[in-house]
Amino acid sequence: MRKPAFHNLITAALATLLLPLTATAQQADLQTEPVPVSPPLFTDHTPLSVTIEAPLTTLMTIRPDEEYLDGTFSYTAEDGTARTFDLKIRTRGNFRRKEEHCDFAPIRLNFRKKQVEGTLFEGQDKLKLVTHCENGNTYFDQLVLREYLAYRFYQAMTEQSFGVRLFQVTYVDTEDAASLTRIGFVIEEDEDVADRIGLKRVKTGDIIHGDLDRQAENLVNVFQYMIGNTDYSLVRGEPDKNCCHNIELMSATGEAPYIPVPFDFDFAGLVNAPYAAPNVKFHLRNVRQRLYRGQCRNNDLLSGTFKLFLDKRTTFQGILDDIEYLSGRTRKDVPAFLNVFFERISSPKKMNSAFINKCVDSE
Repeated sequence: MRKPAFHNLITAALATLLLPLTATAQQADLQTEPVPVSPPLFTDHTPLSVTIEAPLTTLMTIRPDEEYLDGTFSYTAEDGTARTFDLKIRTRGNFRRKEEHCDFAPIRLNFRKKQVEGTLFEGQDKLKLVTHCENGNTYFDQLVLREYLAYRFYQAMTEQSFGVRLFQVTYVDTEDAASLTRIGFVIEEDEDVADRIGLKRVKTGDIIHGDLDRQAENLVNVFQYMIGNTDYSLVRGEPDKNCCHNIELMSATGEAPYIPVPFDFDFAGLVNAPYAAPNVKFHLRNVRQRLYRGQCRNNDLLSGTFKLFLDKRTTFQGILDDIEYLSGRTRKDVPAFLNVFFERISSPKKMNSAFINKCVDSE
C-alpha cells in the first residue's frame, strides 16, 4: 500500500530538481565506462537512401518468419561509390506481420558479413527494418517517423538503448517490376547493443521487480509514460517466451540486477497508430491516455529522473527539428503531446496525481 508520507516526500523531493548532482550521479549509474562506440551504421543520424530488390509479391503473400528469399540491397556511399550487396529477406514481427493489420509487413534483412566489410554496413548481419505498414496511405510514413522519434528520444536519455538509422527505401518487386519509395528505419541488434555498452544479454524466464536496477527501471517507466505506452512489461514475457515484453534484459554479470532496454513503440500514444490500443487490463480510453506503471519503491528516485527529462527537453525538440520528412501536423502534434508530460512533472500537484498516486507495489 502507498504511505501518506509520499505526499510530503514528493514536495521535499521537488527541491532537488535544480541540483545537478542528483541527475549527474543518476546518469552516471545508467551508463557504462568507457564511452561506448557504435557500429558505423549507427554513428550518424543522416537519412540514407537505399534500394531493396526482391520478390516482394511472394514475400508479402507468404510472409515467412523463418525462410529467407533472395534479393539485393544497394545504396550510394559518401564518396559517391555505388554499393550493392546480396540480401536474404523475410518478414518478421507478431502483430504487424499479420495481413489483417498491415499489407506491408516489417522485414528482416540478412547480409553477408564479408560483403559488407569496409562499408557503412560493416559488422551488420541481421537487421530489423521497420516498414510503412500500408502501401496506399503515405500518412503511415509519419507513423514510422513517430516511432523512430521514440527511439531517438530514449537514446538521448541513455546509452543503454537501441540505435536506429532512418532510411528512404525504394522497394523494387522483381516479380512485376513495380516499385515504391517509402520511409523506414533499421534497429541496432541487441547483441551489438550489449557489446557497445559492455553488458551481457540475458535470456531468462519471468522475474520480479527486485531483480531490476532501480534507476534503469525508473527511467523506462517514466519514459513509457512520456510516450504514452502500456504495451510492455519489465518482468513478464509472452506465453512460452522469455522475459520480458518489448524489453531486452542486460547485465554486467548475466545475473541480477538487470538493465531493461525498451523497444517496439508503435502502440504508444506518441505514434497514435490507427490499429493501436492500450492494454485492456488498464481500462484506458485510448493510447493517448497515459498511465504510470512505476513501482512505489522507486518514488524516491522520481525527482532525479524528472530532472533528466527536463534537461533533455530542448534536445528532444532539436531531434524533431532535424528530421526533414516530418509533416506540419506531426511537428505540431508531437511537441503538444510531450508538453502535457513536461507540465505534469513540473507541477507538484500534477506530479502527485499522475505518478505518486498511480505507482504500484509488487514484487
